[in-house]
Amino acid sequence: MIDGSTTGNGTTGNGAAAVAEASYIDVTRLRVAIARVSRRLRRHELAGLTPTQLSALATVERAGPLRLGDVAAAEKIAPSTLTRLVTVLEERGYVERCPVPGDARASTLVVTARGHAILERIRQESTILLADSLRTLTPDQLAALAAALPALEQIADADTGDPRAR
Repeated sequence: MIDGSTTGNGTTGNGAAAVAEASYIDVTRLRVAIARVSRRLRRHELAGLTPTQLSALATVERAGPLRLGDVAAAEKIAPSTLTRLVTVLEERGYVERCPVPGDARASTLVVTARGHAILERIRQESTILLADSLRTLTPDQLAALAAALPALEQIADADTGDPRAR
């Protein structure tokens, strides 16, 4: 059973008895827990970058080199916002623009060695933070979390069609 109510009381709207705990998902509670873990993983130093700048940098690293319009589309941000964002990344030495042969107006973004290094540092810090948190769990809790990983990965990879989703 999935409960999307804000009360998360475990019952259906018609007062029926709650289903077995193993099959019950309180969506609100899950959303809050995921958001809290996400915030904790982002709480460390982000090399002076906003989450949007960091996301764009990671996108260029993962899929680059990319044209500016492709980065804007992938990040679901306006081209004018992207221009300001790329300027910051360039000024910090994390990306550089490269001309596109045969198209004098176009350029692609590539991540510099400094950009790769900062992304790797941030990933290592996040992994350490999460590993430290996992050490507080019991063996049964760790097993449950391990069993839930495929479902969480499927949710994370789902394209909901929501323009706010990344």
